[in-house]
Amino acid sequence: MTARPATAARHDAAIAATALLVLLGWEASGLDMVLASLYGSAGGFALRNDGWTRHLLHDGGRWLATVALLACAAWAWHGSGAPLTMTRRQRGSWLLAIVAGLVLVPALKRFSHTSCPWDLALFGGDVPYVPHWLPLLVDGGPGHCFPSGHAVAAFAFLPLYFQWRDHRPALAGGLLATVLTFGALFGWAQLARGAHFPSHTLWSAWLCWVIGVLAARIIERRDRLLGPSPARARV
Repeated sequence: MTARPATAARHDAAIAATALLVLLGWEASGLDMVLASLYGSAGGFALRNDGWTRHLLHDGGRWLATVALLACAAWAWHGSGAPLTMTRRQRGSWLLAIVAGLVLVPALKRFSHTSCPWDLALFGGDVPYVPHWLPLLVDGGPGHCFPSGHAVAAFAFLPLYFQWRDHRPALAGGLLATVLTFGALFGWAQLARGAHFPSHTLWSAWLCWVIGVLAARIIERRDRLLGPSPARARV
């Protein structure tokens, strides 16, 4: 491995490790319930079916993610405007990294026993609060609420930052800022609706970042072992 990839790998791992420590600190702080209480009460969540939170940021966010994924797929195949050093094989691999986030986090959510804030007795529901970091305890509710699946509509595109940072750093930084902004907006909407706690969104972001880190290492190592793709795969 060259010095540049080795340095990048250490930097990426350090960010992931630091973010994990911050996440664990958040879990211990109890801020999930504090922030949820700003929007919910024993009568439920007033913004659960609000036009901004439900229709624009939730339903609209899903459509935006679908359009973005289709655009990434089309670009992975055609490569219009791609650097000459970026092959179709590489573009396809980065597309798979995005799809991995879109599949992995909802799959974890599917098997989760953690119920949503709007299901809790504290917010007008009928199940007790059980932290998701106590997996052996079950709240008895519908579950399927951890981590945040909707926030992944943005965070799944974090691998785009890793894809572009060595080719066009400014573009990579812009993509990173855009993804994080939309992820935060989607996470806030779900918090305000009572669909998720902030930690659910933060864990989704962390998982998608780790996917990007792993994809960068895997793609770099594969390309070193296999060499450049055939000329016809370049655009």
